[in-house]
Amino acid sequence: MFVPAEGDFRMRSEADTARLGAALAKALEKGEAICLSGPLGAGKSVLARALIQALAPHEAEVPSPTFTLVQFYQGPKFPVAHFDLYRLAAADEAFEIGLDEALRDGAAVIEWAERLGHHIPANRLDVEIALDDDDGPEARRVRLTPHGAWGERAIGL
Repeated sequence: MFVPAEGDFRMRSEADTARLGAALAKALEKGEAICLSGPLGAGKSVLARALIQALAPHEAEVPSPTFTLVQFYQGPKFPVAHFDLYRLAAADEAFEIGLDEALRDGAAVIEWAERLGHHIPANRLDVEIALDDDDGPEARRVRLTPHGAWGERAIGL
């Protein structure tokens, strides 16, 4: 089933989060970003890992770049960079570690994207993940907000 890449969704398990990541990977194009936000433990890394494994299936492991800030992967269509900006002191640091190049040469998955402030990429899908304890410990609420080239895009769920 294809749905607009916009709106609110409920995910009841980590497997649902991983399925959303794989669906977003199929829609992501070169020059675009998936921008993830949400509290610690919300599932940003789970979604990012599934998305990257769908784009670069030969990668056996996709570690979170919490300490390295960025990891680069080569997919069959284009490279993808996984940024974790949690430890970023200033938005400009994202460009020092290769955000511009990542978007020029491929695509980017950005955790803690709100730390970019007004430097956030124009062609992006914002993915806000919130805990939903009312529906169980693994349940999440997700809001997708498209910008730029994502405006009319659909995703297969």
